Amino acid sequence: MARVPHETFTCATGCTVEATLDLIGGKWKGVILYRLLTEEVLRFNELRRLLPNITQRMLTNQLRELEGDGLIARKVYPEVPPKVEYRLTAYGQTLKPVIHALKKWGDAHVEGQSARADAAR
Repeated sequence: MARVPHETFTCATGCTVEATLDLIGGKWKGVILYRLLTEEVLRFNELRRLLPNITQRMLTNQLRELEGDGLIARKVYPEVPPKVEYRLTAYGQTLKPVIHALKKWGDAHVEGQSARADAAR
């Protein structure tokens, strides 16, 4: 069953979190944003190589959504074969502390899981 987003984000405590997760949530958007933070400019196939488990269709859809939300910019060069580059917009750059905080938490989580697994042995 599809999730119905709120018309406005003034409904109750937590709705701004829902708004943020709506923009960057899912399996791939955060990773795409992280890669664009670390690499600054990436071409489509460079992103594919950095994310080997994503399908071409999913990458295309996620990039379109991020572009539609104003988080990334897409530049197409008029040449054959087509050259397309992606970069974070100024608005997308405002997510830098959020993405870095997620990475820091993820690093600690993975370390903690490893330590718990070792202790269980």
